[in-house]
Amino acid sequence: MAASDNAAQQPSEDGFRPHTSHWGVFSARMKEGQLEVRPHEGDPDPNEIIQNFPAALRHRARIAQPMVRRGWLENGPGPDDRRGRDEYVPMSWSAVLDRLAAELRRVRDDHGPGAIFGGSYGWASAGRFHHAQSQIHRFLNTSTGGYVKSVNSYSSGASSVLVPHIIGDYEDLVKRNVSWEQMAEHSEVVLAFGGMALKNSMVAGGGTSRHVERGAMERAKARGCEFLLVSPLRADLPAGAGAEWVANIPGSDTALMLALVHTLVVNGLHDRAFLDRYTAGWPVFERYLLGESDGQPKDAAWASPLTGLAAEQIVALAKRLHGKRALIVVAHALQRAEHGEQPVWMGMVLAAALGQIGLPGGGYGYGLGAIAYYGRRYNAVPMPTFSQGKNPVSDFIPVARISDMLLNPGASYRYNGQTRTYPEIKLVYWAGGNPFHHHQDLNRLRQAFARLDTLVVHELAWTATARHADVVLPCTMTLEREDIGGNPNDPLLVPMQPVVAPYGEARDDYVIFAGLAERLGTAEAFTEGRSVRQWLEHLYEPTRAGLAEKGLPAPSFAEFWASEGFDLPQQPDDGGKLRAFRNDPEGAPLPTPSGKLEIFSETIASFGEADCPGHPAWLGQRYVPDAATPYVLVANQPRTRLHSQFDFGGHSSDAKHRGREVAHMHPDDAAARGIADGDIIRLSNQRGACLAAVRLTDGIRRGVVQLPTGAWYDPADPQDDKPLCVHGNPNVLTRDVGTSALAQGCTGQLTTVQVERFDGNLPPIQAFEPPGAPGAQAAE
Repeated sequence: MAASDNAAQQPSEDGFRPHTSHWGVFSARMKEGQLEVRPHEGDPDPNEIIQNFPAALRHRARIAQPMVRRGWLENGPGPDDRRGRDEYVPMSWSAVLDRLAAELRRVRDDHGPGAIFGGSYGWASAGRFHHAQSQIHRFLNTSTGGYVKSVNSYSSGASSVLVPHIIGDYEDLVKRNVSWEQMAEHSEVVLAFGGMALKNSMVAGGGTSRHVERGAMERAKARGCEFLLVSPLRADLPAGAGAEWVANIPGSDTALMLALVHTLVVNGLHDRAFLDRYTAGWPVFERYLLGESDGQPKDAAWASPLTGLAAEQIVALAKRLHGKRALIVVAHALQRAEHGEQPVWMGMVLAAALGQIGLPGGGYGYGLGAIAYYGRRYNAVPMPTFSQGKNPVSDFIPVARISDMLLNPGASYRYNGQTRTYPEIKLVYWAGGNPFHHHQDLNRLRQAFARLDTLVVHELAWTATARHADVVLPCTMTLEREDIGGNPNDPLLVPMQPVVAPYGEARDDYVIFAGLAERLGTAEAFTEGRSVRQWLEHLYEPTRAGLAEKGLPAPSFAEFWASEGFDLPQQPDDGGKLRAFRNDPEGAPLPTPSGKLEIFSETIASFGEADCPGHPAWLGQRYVPDAATPYVLVANQPRTRLHSQFDFGGHSSDAKHRGREVAHMHPDDAAARGIADGDIIRLSNQRGACLAAVRLTDGIRRGVVQLPTGAWYDPADPQDDKPLCVHGNPNVLTRDVGTSALAQGCTGQLTTVQVERFDGNLPPIQAFEPPGAPGAQAAE
């Protein structure tokens, strides 16, 4: 429905009710006891991940009632290495909320709110109200006096800190810069470092109603646009893009970009006028590029052994970019590695050297394709937003440093030019997210969680995080509650109609927190006296008023709720701040210290960080195979689920082989190890080991193994310090170190491993089986 015709629609007459998820808008119904789902009829390229819902809805992995870890129940709060291998005791809601409220009060009163860490990673629900991150943060702000929070994300931890220094506005760069429409209409060559894999771009916080990425690339290709993919994985661009595959060594992208710019400069193909007018610090960087400052020109011959590409290929690639409407894309994946700031920075420099930044379909498309709302237009009216309130505690950590914080309280660390101190955390309250999916070095994370007094988790299923918790509170799935769905970069606002009653005794996060707030004497501050439906009406009102102010049809909440949703008006596709800056650099300067694109940053240079100097640089390769670990592992995002969500769903389970997650190897590498297609392999290094099934493909660079994240952590013997994960979770192998002292981002994309065929007795998969509680009776 167009923005000019957004009157309320009538719901389907066949029993399907509208709903949405992070992977797309859909409708669902129960028929003869079975859940049926179908994608939004206006979606040109629906995401099949919605097919995880039917099998997940009533799966045995669901949590039916509140559970308390036996050791915590019998011995009280305190450090305990039995977390992750203890029994659980069922408890009534009244009793568990009483105990939990008392524990929250104890920690708050004895240690202060700065001893509470509010863990949540934001992907728990597509709903605008039942958004676990908003719910838990509002509760802690109103009921415990605040909490220690995390900042940034595992996906973009390095870039979200770096970009404000060198370009100025991260959100504007990824959401109002180069759109998919611009690519389809204007781009002549797209050089994609790390690609634009559809498995990533088909996901968005809050959901998306139209998956346009595949169609935009195919239209660009049909118009004559060339796609060049720099990645060790051929599948990082869809087949419809017809890309030329440049299979580089993982982690070498910065070296390749330096050589490309070097080639442009020595051949006089760089846009010196653009660099002089729109950038700051080019002369300093150019001296480094040409080797005047360190004696090493960053030419194609230098980059060849680092990248695994012939020098002639690098030179030819650079010359293909000159004189074209060129778009340089850098995927999130590149900055999820040590020195991850460098390819992000260098990608901007390459686009600037070509003089393309700010042009329609040209310039720098950082993150384009990494998530569905990048490259989309903003909505022009307010979205429903649940207020989290104000956090009185100022302390925080970069999100990927949670193990460091728990293992090293009082230790100092560097972050964004500051020297900070890790707080001493007694209680972690986690609602929304599974750190045993997205964190690195899971055996180290297990040690970190063992240090706590108390770990509380809201979960709908027995994830590894829930299995390590002291108090496990079962929460509802989105299909079991009502909400409003949408995101600020998708026009469709969706009434999320409940389809089925809650599983067992599961409760909404809001109801759980309201019960705790009542026991802590803060119910009014948390609930403001509103029921769930009253909150939905309250959150919807600013959107309705925004429509009315624009003279557009503004359905009442009742009309909206009775409809299948309607489209909101969107802002123009105007290129954002970078387009305005190109058109008028003096009148529309960038929000950087110089007002320009900062190729050399005086601010970053003043921090004095050896691992992130004042301009982009090649700082060495951290993922060099050796005799003990001869393969580079790429631990990228999965295709059949969002992170680890619904790993037990039908679509995810059907993609496994012999119950294991599937890794990919080149046939030549497999032959050298006596490995055949479909075998079970063991991947290992000094941090841990896991099993996976293997598929052989020539779409992967030799010397590289790819294993997606998201298989639920499943240790064969939880009592071991480094147990074998039998299910295929690569984060038992990845390093838990920051990208640099600037950003301290996640480095989980790459590591080195040994690979061998597994010939022993194959352990069973226990990841989806509820933990044992033999003979347990409901405790009071």
